[in-house]
Amino acid sequence: MLNYPEIVEQLIDELRTLPGVGRRAAERMTLALLERDNDSLAMLGGIISAIPEKVWRCPECGAMAEKGELCEICSSPRRDKSLLCVVEGMPQLFSVEASGQYSGTYLVLGGHISPVDDRFESRLNIDGLQKKVSSGEVKEVILALSSDVEGRATAAYLAEMLANSGVLVSRPALGLPAGANLSFVNAATIGAALRGRTVENPE
Repeated sequence: MLNYPEIVEQLIDELRTLPGVGRRAAERMTLALLERDNDSLAMLGGIISAIPEKVWRCPECGAMAEKGELCEICSSPRRDKSLLCVVEGMPQLFSVEASGQYSGTYLVLGGHISPVDDRFESRLNIDGLQKKVSSGEVKEVILALSSDVEGRATAAYLAEMLANSGVLVSRPALGLPAGANLSFVNAATIGAALRGRTVENPE
């Protein structure tokens, strides 16, 4: 069996860590990169290496932002600060925004609770959520989390945590199939789900 050079294998292994990328897809991407000229590869490498210097998590909501600045949503005076939409990550935030049905702000959790994968609430942006709620501006928290097992468990945990906070806690309702990852649901369906959101009561 023909083996790739060590550096090529390392790149394949790194690409495999990306969501939805298996061994074959990682190999195809790596071989496509090897077809590029040196200048193109150097430019790509420069862009990747510059990300930590130019991008950070917004200190207000945890979303992606230019280093040293608030994100576009938190810095906008037109957003309704009484509405707070809690999402797992940036893909879900972009999906909700694409629906065109939401004008509030966000809190990016940075994942979900999953004991199987050693992901507990201590690794999530819980402090950021509590800070937002305790500010007194937030009137409703929308738990726009995926409807899979981990998403429902996370939503239940957050609903219980916020039960005595004085804010309304709701979840998107209509049109979201059971087990759906929010980042893969079309914008029209998310829009309908946001309009038909229901109050979340902790069990």
